Amino acid sequence: MYDYKNSKSEIRDQNSEIRDEGSFSMLPISFTKNDIQAKWMIGIFSFVVFAVVVSLRYIHVKVNLGFNVHLFSLFNAAVNSLVALLLLAALIAVRSGRYLWHKRMMLSALVLSVLFLVSYILHNIFAGETKFGGTGIIRPIYYIVLTTHIFLAAVILPFILFTAYRALIGEYATHKKLARITWPLWFYVAITGPLVYVMLRPYYYM
Repeated sequence: MYDYKNSKSEIRDQNSEIRDEGSFSMLPISFTKNDIQAKWMIGIFSFVVFAVVVSLRYIHVKVNLGFNVHLFSLFNAAVNSLVALLLLAALIAVRSGRYLWHKRMMLSALVLSVLFLVSYILHNIFAGETKFGGTGIIRPIYYIVLTTHIFLAAVILPFILFTAYRALIGEYATHKKLARITWPLWFYVAITGPLVYVMLRPYYYM
């Protein structure tokens, strides 16, 4: 028997995707599609970043940089806060049909995330590990926030890059589907970063 309701639903979904493609079509395509090359590049980059971050616990360089090394951590918190604001602004922009602004803000968030990564590595190399000294209810809250932040930050990078890649090659319908998952996870990582800093900051100088 012909399922009229499901057929109408499929047509609506297809029309929605066509509208999505059309509304973004004014944006120039930034890269030529090459899925195999993209998968290799994203995979290798994500693996290298993960390996470097994991190895940081074994690397500590004691050297006088001429300034407080915990300024790196403050910079990280500021960058994460700015990334969170850019993600929110980009979401508002895309829902308002301002696709070029959406693209610019998302690319800015990516660039800032690279700066954060460099600063994060430097902070861990020169400052070492800081122990959280809080007690009571704040202690389990801190470790829940920290654990979820670290886990999601570790696994989300390739998803962010694949989501961006789909947009940059003009596959906007696929980009939108991926972004529905990637955006909230990235936003959570961005807002929990400064929260971890605020809770850990009193123990940087102990």
